Amino acid sequence: MKNLDIDLLRTLVAVAQEQTFSGAALGLHKTQSAVTQQMQRLEDLVDLPLFEKQGRNKLLTTHGRKLVAYARHMLAINDEAVRAMQDGQLEGELRLGSPHDVADTILPAVLTQIARWSPRVRLEIRVDRSPTLMTALRAGDLDLTISTRFDQRLEGVVLRTSPTAWIGSASYLHDVSAPLPLVLADEPSIFRRIALNALEQARLPWHTNYVAPNLVGIRAAVRAGLGITARSVEFLSPDMRVLGEKDGMPALPDVTYFLWIRDDLINPLIRHVYDMLIAQMGLNEPAAAQAGSPASE
Repeated sequence: MKNLDIDLLRTLVAVAQEQTFSGAALGLHKTQSAVTQQMQRLEDLVDLPLFEKQGRNKLLTTHGRKLVAYARHMLAINDEAVRAMQDGQLEGELRLGSPHDVADTILPAVLTQIARWSPRVRLEIRVDRSPTLMTALRAGDLDLTISTRFDQRLEGVVLRTSPTAWIGSASYLHDVSAPLPLVLADEPSIFRRIALNALEQARLPWHTNYVAPNLVGIRAAVRAGLGITARSVEFLSPDMRVLGEKDGMPALPDVTYFLWIRDDLINPLIRHVYDMLIAQMGLNEPAAAQAGSPASE
């Protein structure tokens, strides 16, 4: 029985993730020729073609995609075993922030990775509005935070880009001839600005029917049928519905959720968890790439 080389499998997964040999080489700190040679060795080892040429690119074959799936499992087991045997595993407390609207969607995925790959980390979770979380991060009261706010002075990565939608209760009756009743967050709010800018550009009449300081109040007002709001689709629940172009509503820009790290690091645990989340969640887009986005300012 042949034994698969873990280093070769790690390179294969990197190629699958980056979709190019050059991208994998950059992430692995290897030359492109070294990556190519490793993939040739792996093909010789399994005696099957793992890549096929398509134009100038090399794409995974059916055999290649199948091996990638096994490779991910094998690497996870290997890395978990290595960590378990390490005496100096980092441990301590980490303070993590999250906006209310992703506390049931994005936050659990982040927590799952931390619990799996850094089991000795004790977590303190703070759920609040994005502007408040960013203030806490800059003040050193949080170590990491998820936020829709962009700050070019901080280091961060894109966690998810989500569609923004006009959302009302499932029973909300939309009257296109009447001014639009809005449920809004008080300032500062990215979603408030997105909504009002879109309505201004579309020249649609509106009035503020309810203003809330937090997502709990906004959700209650929408469910009560007091009006509609502009939020990311993370806000949706079965008792709500989306209003679109057929309802005469203007399109809205996507919103980006970032993962930010504080800039005055002393504790190596924070950097360890941040780098681990980037690696395990495949977070390849730096936050700086979103600079200037209308929904990230």
